[in-house]
Amino acid sequence: MDLPGTFNFRGRSLLSWLDYTGAEIRSLLELSKRVKDEAKGGDIKERFKGKTLALLFEKRSTRTRCAFETAFGEEGGHPVFLSTADIQLGAKESLEDTARVLGRMFSAVQFRGFKQSTVETLARYSGVPVYNGLTDDFHPTQALADIMTLEENFGPCGGKKLCFVGDGRNNVARSLLVICSKLGVTFTVITPPFLNPDPALLERCLPLAAESGAAITLSGDLAAVEGAHAIYTDVWTSMGEEDKRAERRALLEPYQVNAALMEKTGRKETIFLHCLPAVKGEEVTAELIDGPASRVWDEAENRKHTIKAIMLATLGCL
Repeated sequence: MDLPGTFNFRGRSLLSWLDYTGAEIRSLLELSKRVKDEAKGGDIKERFKGKTLALLFEKRSTRTRCAFETAFGEEGGHPVFLSTADIQLGAKESLEDTARVLGRMFSAVQFRGFKQSTVETLARYSGVPVYNGLTDDFHPTQALADIMTLEENFGPCGGKKLCFVGDGRNNVARSLLVICSKLGVTFTVITPPFLNPDPALLERCLPLAAESGAAITLSGDLAAVEGAHAIYTDVWTSMGEEDKRAERRALLEPYQVNAALMEKTGRKETIFLHCLPAVKGEEVTAELIDGPASRVWDEAENRKHTIKAIMLATLGCL
Protein backbone atom coordinates (compact mmCIF):
# COMPACT_ATOMS: atom_id res chain seq x y z
CA MET A 1 0.00 0.00 0.00
CA ASP A 2 1.32 3.44 -0.94
CA LEU A 3 0.78 6.40 1.34
CA PRO A 4 -1.59 8.97 -0.21
CA GLY A 5 0.47 12.03 -1.10
CA THR A 6 4.25 12.35 -1.06
CA PHE A 7 4.81 12.48 2.68
CA ASN A 8 7.33 10.59 4.77
CA PHE A 9 6.01 10.11 8.31
CA ARG A 10 8.56 7.50 9.36
CA GLY A 11 9.87 8.11 12.88
CA ARG A 12 7.43 10.92 13.68
CA SER A 13 5.43 11.15 16.89
CA LEU A 14 1.83 12.34 17.21
CA LEU A 15 1.56 14.63 20.23
CA SER A 16 -1.07 16.97 18.77
CA TRP A 17 -2.22 17.96 15.29
CA LEU A 18 -0.41 21.28 15.69
CA ASP A 19 2.70 19.44 14.46
CA TYR A 20 1.09 18.31 11.18
CA THR A 21 -0.01 20.24 8.11
CA GLY A 22 -3.50 20.02 6.73
CA ALA A 23 -2.20 18.09 3.73
CA GLU A 24 -0.44 15.59 6.00
CA ILE A 25 -3.61 15.07 8.05
CA ARG A 26 -5.57 14.59 4.82
CA SER A 27 -3.05 11.93 3.75
CA LEU A 28 -3.54 10.05 7.03
CA LEU A 29 -7.31 10.31 6.66
CA GLU A 30 -7.20 8.73 3.22
CA LEU A 31 -4.92 5.98 4.54
CA SER A 32 -7.40 5.37 7.39
CA LYS A 33 -10.18 4.82 4.86
CA ARG A 34 -8.05 2.31 2.96
CA VAL A 35 -7.22 0.48 6.18
CA LYS A 36 -10.92 0.29 7.07
CA ASP A 37 -11.75 -1.07 3.61
CA GLU A 38 -9.10 -3.75 4.10
CA ALA A 39 -10.59 -4.74 7.45
CA LYS A 40 -14.12 -4.89 6.05
CA GLY A 41 -12.87 -7.06 3.20
CA GLY A 42 -11.10 -9.45 5.56
CA ASP A 43 -7.70 -8.46 4.16
CA ILE A 44 -5.53 -8.72 7.28
CA LYS A 45 -1.78 -8.43 6.75
CA GLU A 46 1.23 -8.71 9.08
CA ARG A 47 2.77 -5.30 8.59
CA PHE A 48 3.76 -4.96 12.26
CA LYS A 49 5.41 -8.39 12.45
CA GLY A 50 8.55 -8.14 14.54
CA LYS A 51 7.44 -4.77 16.01
CA THR A 52 6.62 -4.04 19.64
CA LEU A 53 4.42 -1.33 21.16
CA ALA A 54 4.53 -0.08 24.76
CA LEU A 55 1.12 1.08 25.99
CA LEU A 56 1.53 3.37 29.00
CA PHE A 57 -1.67 4.18 30.88
CA GLU A 58 -2.16 6.56 33.80
CA LYS A 59 -5.87 6.91 32.96
CA ARG A 60 -8.32 4.09 32.34
CA SER A 61 -9.51 3.42 28.82
CA THR A 62 -11.82 1.31 26.71
CA ARG A 63 -11.60 2.55 23.12
CA THR A 64 -8.00 3.82 23.16
CA ARG A 65 -6.57 0.67 24.69
CA CYS A 66 -8.65 -1.69 22.56
CA ALA A 67 -7.94 0.29 19.37
CA PHE A 68 -4.16 0.26 19.86
CA GLU A 69 -3.98 -3.37 21.00
CA THR A 70 -6.18 -4.84 18.27
CA ALA A 71 -4.76 -2.65 15.48
CA PHE A 72 -1.22 -3.64 16.39
CA GLY A 73 -1.85 -7.28 17.30
CA GLU A 74 -3.93 -8.15 14.24
CA GLU A 75 -1.05 -7.00 12.06
CA GLY A 76 1.39 -9.36 13.77
CA GLY A 77 2.86 -6.89 16.27
CA HIS A 78 3.24 -7.38 20.01
CA PRO A 79 1.57 -4.74 22.22
CA VAL A 80 2.53 -4.61 25.91
CA PHE A 81 0.18 -2.91 28.39
CA LEU A 82 1.92 -1.05 31.22
CA SER A 83 0.09 0.86 33.95
CA THR A 84 1.68 3.03 36.63
CA ALA A 85 1.41 0.00 38.91
CA ASP A 86 3.64 -1.96 36.53
CA ILE A 87 6.58 0.34 35.83
CA GLN A 88 8.52 3.26 37.28
CA LEU A 89 6.85 6.15 35.46
CA GLY A 90 8.52 9.12 37.10
CA ALA A 91 8.52 7.39 40.51
CA LYS A 92 11.84 5.76 41.47
CA GLU A 93 13.19 6.50 38.02
CA SER A 94 13.11 9.76 36.11
CA LEU A 95 10.70 10.01 33.20
CA GLU A 96 13.65 10.72 30.90
CA ASP A 97 15.37 7.47 31.92
CA THR A 98 12.16 5.46 31.49
CA ALA A 99 11.82 6.92 27.99
CA ARG A 100 15.41 5.96 27.13
CA VAL A 101 14.84 2.37 28.24
CA LEU A 102 11.52 2.00 26.43
CA GLY A 103 13.08 3.37 23.26
CA ARG A 104 15.73 0.62 23.39
CA MET A 105 13.13 -2.15 23.77
CA PHE A 106 10.07 -1.03 21.82
CA SER A 107 9.36 0.12 18.28
CA ALA A 108 6.89 2.77 19.51
CA VAL A 109 5.22 4.07 22.66
CA GLN A 110 1.64 5.14 23.38
CA PHE A 111 0.88 7.29 26.42
CA ARG A 112 -2.52 8.03 27.95
CA GLY A 113 -2.48 10.16 31.07
CA PHE A 114 -2.58 13.59 32.59
CA LYS A 115 0.20 15.99 31.60
CA GLN A 116 1.00 16.92 28.01
CA SER A 117 4.58 17.45 29.17
CA THR A 118 4.83 13.71 29.96
CA VAL A 119 4.09 12.59 26.40
CA GLU A 120 6.40 15.32 25.09
CA THR A 121 9.23 14.08 27.33
CA LEU A 122 8.68 10.50 26.19
CA ALA A 123 8.95 11.64 22.58
CA ARG A 124 12.05 13.72 23.25
CA TYR A 125 14.05 10.98 24.98
CA SER A 126 12.81 7.64 23.63
CA GLY A 127 14.03 7.99 20.05
CA VAL A 128 10.94 6.14 18.71
CA PRO A 129 7.49 7.34 17.61
CA VAL A 130 5.29 8.29 20.56
CA TYR A 131 1.51 8.56 20.27
CA ASN A 132 -0.69 10.71 22.48
CA GLY A 133 -3.62 8.48 23.46
CA LEU A 134 -5.03 11.33 25.57
CA THR A 135 -3.68 14.00 27.90
CA ASP A 136 -5.43 16.82 29.70
CA ASP A 137 -4.55 19.06 26.75
CA PHE A 138 -5.15 16.98 23.62
CA HIS A 139 -6.75 13.81 22.26
CA PRO A 140 -5.46 13.74 18.66
CA THR A 141 -6.31 10.14 17.72
CA GLN A 142 -9.92 10.79 18.73
CA ALA A 143 -10.13 13.90 16.55
CA LEU A 144 -8.94 12.02 13.45
CA ALA A 145 -11.64 9.38 13.99
CA ASP A 146 -14.20 12.17 14.43
CA ILE A 147 -13.33 13.75 11.09
CA MET A 148 -13.33 10.36 9.40
CA THR A 149 -16.86 9.75 10.71
CA LEU A 150 -17.99 13.19 9.53
CA GLU A 151 -16.66 12.44 6.04
CA GLU A 152 -18.30 9.02 5.92
CA ASN A 153 -21.63 10.79 6.27
CA PHE A 154 -21.12 14.01 4.29
CA GLY A 155 -18.07 13.64 2.04
CA PRO A 156 -14.97 15.90 2.21
CA CYS A 157 -14.99 17.84 5.46
CA GLY A 158 -13.99 21.23 4.06
CA GLY A 159 -16.86 23.68 4.50
CA LYS A 160 -18.90 21.31 6.69
CA LYS A 161 -20.11 22.63 10.05
CA LEU A 162 -19.25 20.84 13.28
CA CYS A 163 -20.55 22.19 16.59
CA PHE A 164 -19.10 21.20 19.95
CA VAL A 165 -21.59 21.79 22.77
CA GLY A 166 -20.39 21.63 26.38
CA ASP A 167 -17.05 22.16 28.12
CA GLY A 168 -15.07 24.07 25.49
CA ARG A 169 -11.80 23.75 27.42
CA ASN A 170 -11.53 19.97 27.41
CA ASN A 171 -9.03 17.92 25.42
CA VAL A 172 -11.53 16.81 22.77
CA ALA A 173 -12.76 20.33 22.07
CA ARG A 174 -9.16 21.54 21.90
CA SER A 175 -8.17 18.78 19.47
CA LEU A 176 -11.19 19.44 17.25
CA LEU A 177 -10.31 23.13 17.25
CA VAL A 178 -6.86 22.32 15.90
CA ILE A 179 -7.83 19.71 13.31
CA CYS A 180 -10.79 21.72 12.00
CA SER A 181 -8.54 24.77 11.64
CA LYS A 182 -6.14 22.70 9.55
CA LEU A 183 -8.79 21.05 7.35
CA GLY A 184 -11.14 23.93 6.56
CA VAL A 185 -14.04 22.79 8.76
CA THR A 186 -16.47 25.35 10.15
CA PHE A 187 -16.09 24.74 13.89
CA THR A 188 -18.33 26.32 16.50
CA VAL A 189 -17.84 25.90 20.25
CA ILE A 190 -21.07 26.51 22.17
CA THR A 191 -20.32 26.88 25.85
CA PRO A 192 -20.67 29.29 28.77
CA PRO A 193 -17.96 31.99 28.45
CA PHE A 194 -16.30 30.61 31.60
CA LEU A 195 -15.56 27.40 29.68
CA ASN A 196 -14.31 28.88 26.41
CA PRO A 197 -11.22 27.26 24.85
CA ASP A 198 -7.79 28.45 25.95
CA PRO A 199 -7.16 31.89 24.37
CA ALA A 200 -3.54 30.99 23.58
CA LEU A 201 -4.61 27.92 21.59
CA LEU A 202 -7.31 29.92 19.84
CA GLU A 203 -4.71 32.51 18.87
CA ARG A 204 -2.58 29.77 17.29
CA CYS A 205 -5.52 28.29 15.42
CA LEU A 206 -7.07 31.41 13.90
CA PRO A 207 -4.25 31.98 11.36
CA LEU A 208 -4.42 28.28 10.45
CA ALA A 209 -8.16 28.62 9.91
CA ALA A 210 -7.67 31.66 7.71
CA GLU A 211 -5.23 29.68 5.58
CA SER A 212 -7.49 26.62 5.21
CA GLY A 213 -10.78 28.48 4.84
CA ALA A 214 -12.13 27.27 8.17
CA ALA A 215 -14.47 29.44 10.25
CA ILE A 216 -13.95 29.28 14.03
CA THR A 217 -16.68 30.66 16.29
CA LEU A 218 -17.28 30.78 20.04
CA SER A 219 -20.83 31.27 21.31
CA GLY A 220 -22.93 30.85 24.41
CA ASP A 221 -26.12 30.75 22.34
CA LEU A 222 -27.61 27.36 21.41
CA ALA A 223 -29.04 28.91 18.26
CA ALA A 224 -25.47 28.80 16.89
CA VAL A 225 -26.05 25.13 15.95
CA GLU A 226 -28.06 26.30 12.95
CA GLY A 227 -26.82 24.60 9.78
CA ALA A 228 -24.63 22.09 11.64
CA HIS A 229 -23.84 18.82 9.91
CA ALA A 230 -22.81 17.33 13.25
CA ILE A 231 -23.29 18.17 16.92
CA TYR A 232 -20.61 16.85 19.26
CA THR A 233 -20.50 16.71 23.03
CA ASP A 234 -18.45 15.14 25.80
CA VAL A 235 -18.90 14.47 29.49
CA TRP A 236 -19.35 17.55 31.63
CA THR A 237 -16.73 16.40 34.14
CA SER A 238 -13.39 15.25 32.72
CA MET A 239 -11.14 12.64 34.37
CA GLY A 240 -9.31 14.26 37.27
CA GLU A 241 -12.02 16.89 37.86
CA GLU A 242 -14.54 14.71 39.68
CA ASP A 243 -14.66 17.14 42.61
CA LYS A 244 -16.19 19.74 40.28
CA ARG A 245 -19.06 17.58 39.05
CA ALA A 246 -21.88 19.43 40.84
CA GLU A 247 -20.51 22.79 39.69
CA ARG A 248 -20.18 21.66 36.06
CA ARG A 249 -23.61 20.07 36.02
CA ALA A 250 -25.25 23.29 37.20
CA LEU A 251 -23.32 25.31 34.65
CA LEU A 252 -23.84 23.01 31.66
CA GLU A 253 -27.35 21.66 32.20
CA PRO A 254 -28.81 24.15 29.68
CA TYR A 255 -26.33 22.78 27.10
CA GLN A 256 -27.58 19.20 27.08
CA VAL A 257 -27.73 17.74 23.57
CA ASN A 258 -31.25 16.45 22.96
CA ALA A 259 -33.87 16.17 20.23
CA ALA A 260 -34.89 19.82 20.62
CA LEU A 261 -31.31 21.01 20.10
CA MET A 262 -30.87 18.77 17.06
CA GLU A 263 -33.97 20.36 15.52
CA LYS A 264 -32.37 23.79 15.87
CA THR A 265 -29.84 22.86 13.17
CA GLY A 266 -32.54 22.98 10.50
CA ARG A 267 -31.03 19.86 8.91
CA LYS A 268 -32.82 16.53 9.07
CA GLU A 269 -29.56 14.72 8.32
CA THR A 270 -27.55 16.22 11.24
CA ILE A 271 -25.62 13.52 13.09
CA PHE A 272 -24.63 13.24 16.73
CA LEU A 273 -21.05 12.51 17.81
CA HIS A 274 -19.52 11.72 21.21
CA CYS A 275 -16.04 10.40 22.08
CA LEU A 276 -17.50 8.13 24.83
CA PRO A 277 -17.99 7.09 27.53
CA ALA A 278 -21.21 9.07 27.87
CA VAL A 279 -23.29 9.89 30.93
CA LYS A 280 -26.74 9.39 29.47
CA GLY A 281 -29.19 11.90 30.89
CA GLU A 282 -26.49 14.52 31.49
CA GLU A 283 -24.64 15.85 28.42
CA VAL A 284 -26.89 13.83 26.07
CA THR A 285 -30.23 12.10 26.34
CA ALA A 286 -30.41 8.32 26.00
CA GLU A 287 -33.03 8.79 23.29
CA LEU A 288 -30.57 10.69 21.11
CA ILE A 289 -27.35 8.73 21.63
CA ASP A 290 -29.19 5.44 21.05
CA GLY A 291 -31.27 6.83 18.19
CA PRO A 292 -30.91 7.00 14.39
CA ALA A 293 -28.99 10.30 14.35
CA SER A 294 -26.20 8.88 16.49
CA ARG A 295 -22.94 7.84 14.85
CA VAL A 296 -21.02 7.22 18.06
CA TRP A 297 -20.49 3.50 17.40
CA ASP A 298 -19.06 4.16 13.92
CA GLU A 299 -16.91 6.84 15.53
CA ALA A 300 -15.68 4.39 18.19
CA GLU A 301 -14.79 1.80 15.54
CA ASN A 302 -12.95 4.42 13.52
CA ARG A 303 -10.56 4.91 16.43
CA LYS A 304 -9.04 1.56 15.47
CA HIS A 305 -8.69 2.26 11.76
CA THR A 306 -7.23 5.75 12.21
CA ILE A 307 -4.80 4.57 14.89
CA LYS A 308 -3.66 1.71 12.66
CA ALA A 309 -3.08 4.17 9.81
CA ILE A 310 -1.05 6.50 12.05
CA MET A 311 1.15 3.62 13.22
CA LEU A 312 1.59 2.19 9.73
CA ALA A 313 2.78 5.55 8.45
CA THR A 314 5.04 6.51 11.35
CA LEU A 315 6.63 3.06 11.67
CA GLY A 316 7.27 2.87 7.92
CA CYS A 317 5.25 -0.33 7.56
CA LEU A 318 3.25 0.48 4.44
